[in-house]
Amino acid sequence: MLHLHKVSLVPFMLCTLLWQLTSAPASAATLSLTLTDQNKTAVEDAVIYVTTVNGKHVAPMPQTAIVDQIGEMFVPHVRAVTLGSRVSFPNSDPIRHMVYSFSGAKNFELPLYSGAPPAPVLFDKAGLVTLGCNIHDHMVGYILVLDTPYYAEVHEGKATITNLPAGQLAVEIWHPLLTQEQALQLTITVSADQNATLSQQLELRPERKVRRAPHRGATHY
Repeated sequence: MLHLHKVSLVPFMLCTLLWQLTSAPASAATLSLTLTDQNKTAVEDAVIYVTTVNGKHVAPMPQTAIVDQIGEMFVPHVRAVTLGSRVSFPNSDPIRHMVYSFSGAKNFELPLYSGAPPAPVLFDKAGLVTLGCNIHDHMVGYILVLDTPYYAEVHEGKATITNLPAGQLAVEIWHPLLTQEQALQLTITVSADQNATLSQQLELRPERKVRRAPHRGATHY
């Protein structure tokens, strides 16, 4: 005969609640950035990220992300992802592209294709990855692979990082046109439940515009 035993769910519920409390920041803060260039123009295509919290590294979780190809451009121009993420490269153009990178953080090449992308590309090393197209030399894009869960892409001069632990944050701001070689480094202290604000100016190089070769006839890649 099968004997059924009544099992109390109270210990399980208590353990689950304890895990939720310990896995979330005890006192989450928010950091909001306003970013301009030397001409006081709102900056696009920058990334702000936290490298350490109170001197300690916090490991991120992998993600999935997309970098599209629209109008013979990588969209978005700059994409930030966490270490171990996989990125898909759909081609929304009516012509074919061949995406590649020779960067130290990721060396890869996708065969000539249009429409649906090949399998997503794994980015398993932190650092900057510069994207190009073997067919259209004017196409340039960037993927910044970050070993931190705390980051935000800057759009129209604004970005916000949420769920930050309280304490001293080592913060970096990167842009592909920075006049300095390394990302701008800052130290910021935030307190529990604080909505901290940061206004920062970057010195940027003039953007080099590459003229697209005209399409001739009806034959395109």
